Amino acid sequence: MHWTRRIFDHLIPQRRRESDVRLKISNLTRQTVLAERAEVADRGAKRRKGLLGRDGLGPGEGLWIVPCESVHTFGMRFAIDLVYVDRKLRVRKVRSGVPPWRLSACLSAHSVIELASGAARASRTEPGDTLEFSPTGPVAEKNSEAISPL
Repeated sequence: MHWTRRIFDHLIPQRRRESDVRLKISNLTRQTVLAERAEVADRGAKRRKGLLGRDGLGPGEGLWIVPCESVHTFGMRFAIDLVYVDRKLRVRKVRSGVPPWRLSACLSAHSVIELASGAARASRTEPGDTLEFSPTGPVAEKNSEAISPL
C-alpha cells in the first residue's frame, strides 16, 4: 500500500479525504510549526491546480502535495515557500520566497509543502529536519494521533 494511503487511512475517514482534510505540520527538530492548517492535495485535479487561482495564503495555511518532486509557479499571483520532504518526513530542500513564473525541483523528495512566503524561515526549517503531520479541525476530534517518520 502506498505510504500516503496509510497516513490517510489512519487519520482521516474515507468520506472526508477530498476537501476537508487539514493537517498541522510541525518541525520536530526545531520544535516549531510550519502550518496550522495545511490542505492535502493527493490526487487528480487538486494536485494539478495546487495554489493556482488564489490571491495568497493566510498565516498558518499551506498545501501538501503528495506525491510531488517538482512545482511551478506559472500563473501564480504571489511568492511562496517550498519545503521538499522525503518518505520518512525529513526535509530534503527548502526554497524561500519563490516568485511567480519559476520552476523548482528536488529529485530526492517525495512530496512538497507550499507555504506563505516567510513561513519556512520563521519556523527555522532546514534540510535534515524531521516533520510531523497531525489532523486539525473536525477530523482531529475523532483521531488525534500524529504521523511521525516511519
